[in-house]
Amino acid sequence: MPPRPTRTALRDRYDRRQAEVTLDAARVFAARGYDQTSVPQLASELGLAAGSLYHYFGGKEQLLIAICNELMEPLLARVADLQAEDLEPADHLRALVRIWVRHVVEHRDHMLVFQQERHVIDHGDQWRQVRADRKRFETLVDAALAAIEPPAARFTDRRLALSALLGMVNHTAQWYRPRGRLSPEQIADGYVDLLLA
Repeated sequence: MPPRPTRTALRDRYDRRQAEVTLDAARVFAARGYDQTSVPQLASELGLAAGSLYHYFGGKEQLLIAICNELMEPLLARVADLQAEDLEPADHLRALVRIWVRHVVEHRDHMLVFQQERHVIDHGDQWRQVRADRKRFETLVDAALAAIEPPAARFTDRRLALSALLGMVNHTAQWYRPRGRLSPEQIADGYVDLLLA
């Protein structure tokens, strides 16, 4: 990754522009496919010279890592804030899934890119932090499920319930439309209702 400027005003402008490039690249990769988009094509779509793209990212893979980080880091921060609240287990699970669904909807392009490139992310040292963040989040969801005592839970196999919840929420990016009949909160509540008695 190229070094950030040291002067405050330049660094702030650089960080803002880097975030914009990441957001726009997620949109392009989600629509065209990461593998099907060359650096010159991406730069053209973003209205940049190819060299300008390298000013913010060392290459296409670093840009993909940034997209994945933007997907996981804010979600982990929001769920960490939730951990501090003293909620009943079912209310905690519901609040967590609402945060999660809202995040998937807000970062739909990021999620689509992550799903397209998961086969790459599952291997290689450069993806270690992305995998660790994903595992940390899954552990938090698993703990929320573990706190639900029978007969409040419809599930008997917690691992299966975790896999089902991961699949349902993450797949929301594939079909969700902003003008659809259900809000993100209603979708989240529907998912939780499937798991709770």
